[in-house]
Amino acid sequence: MRNRILPVLAALICIIFYSSCQSNHSQERVSKSFFGIMPNGDTVFRYTLTNAHGEQIKVLNYGGIIQSWLVPDKNGKRGDVVLGFDSLDQYIKQSPYFGALIGRFANRIAHGTFTLNDSTYHLYLNDGPNSLHGGAVGFDKKIWTVIPFTTDSTEGLKLHYVSKNGEEGYPGDLDVHVTYTLNNENAFRIDYEATTDKPTILNLTNHSYFNLNDGKGTILNEKLMLNADTFLPVDSTSIPTGEIRSVAGTPMDFRTPTEVGAHIDDNYRQLQLVHGGYDHNWILNTKGNLSEVAASVYDPDNGRFLQIYTTQPGIQFYSGNFLDSTLHGKDGNVYPKHSTIVLETQHYPDSPNEPSFPSVVLNPGDTFHSSTIYKFSVK
Repeated sequence: MRNRILPVLAALICIIFYSSCQSNHSQERVSKSFFGIMPNGDTVFRYTLTNAHGEQIKVLNYGGIIQSWLVPDKNGKRGDVVLGFDSLDQYIKQSPYFGALIGRFANRIAHGTFTLNDSTYHLYLNDGPNSLHGGAVGFDKKIWTVIPFTTDSTEGLKLHYVSKNGEEGYPGDLDVHVTYTLNNENAFRIDYEATTDKPTILNLTNHSYFNLNDGKGTILNEKLMLNADTFLPVDSTSIPTGEIRSVAGTPMDFRTPTEVGAHIDDNYRQLQLVHGGYDHNWILNTKGNLSEVAASVYDPDNGRFLQIYTTQPGIQFYSGNFLDSTLHGKDGNVYPKHSTIVLETQHYPDSPNEPSFPSVVLNPGDTFHSSTIYKFSVK
């Protein structure tokens, strides 16, 4: 009997050992390194995802920030296509939301006030008379719980944060899950999910600052396409007026690929209202179809080509109007005005105060879902 049992035990030990090694090997495909210490003593880590073709994305557990995004050009040379910093201290003290997750409410809420079910809520004013990107300490400044995962063809991170009732003035305990997934087709997907125990409002996005020329210089020669026939004009504080305006015959028409700088200096009131450039929401024609291209960016010099797909109804295009070369970013790069294309997939700004806009209300028992895919290739 003993002679029979020993080989069985040996085999079981081998299987357990092999499975353990396989599991550890799988987890090592997503590397983790120290990035810094928060003022309160929390540790900030950087997670690195690398696919089979050399596309590499680095993510911080602070703000869910995409700190680096390395993409090959037409010659196979990898370059970092997002703006950001080399140090945690810079992110804490200087960052204009570089690469961060935004919530509870992306973009602006007029006068920091909204009414929901006959109750009026007051938010922190951090953008003139308005509340912007979740308030004083939004999701971009929180430490997220991060769990790496892998499959045969993907690497990813599951991020989790619970926003308590009353945080930044918003009602309800909000349970938020965000999943980052990079696959071997050079597609990076962000899936957002949230639930609440009280009626609340919600608008989640990622705020990556793209510059397909290795983060250097301006983006005025990069060609942008926005699959949108209309956009939302804004007032002098960047709040939508409620009008839905056709892009036809205006500098806001990017239905065919157009250099960002082609009309950025035109004598057009909407460009002047946002400090000389673009910072508006376009209403997407895609109507939530994740298989239809919502936007694209092409750099004619190095051939990098970015396509964006989303289930969201709108996209905010911001051309870095408030950057002014005072920020010193990664690898010593400085970031002048118009050095970025920010494309935030979202619901419309100030939606809680504009009944004609798609609803941003989340009720108990319901689950919020949205997805955005960024796919890089070369042309």
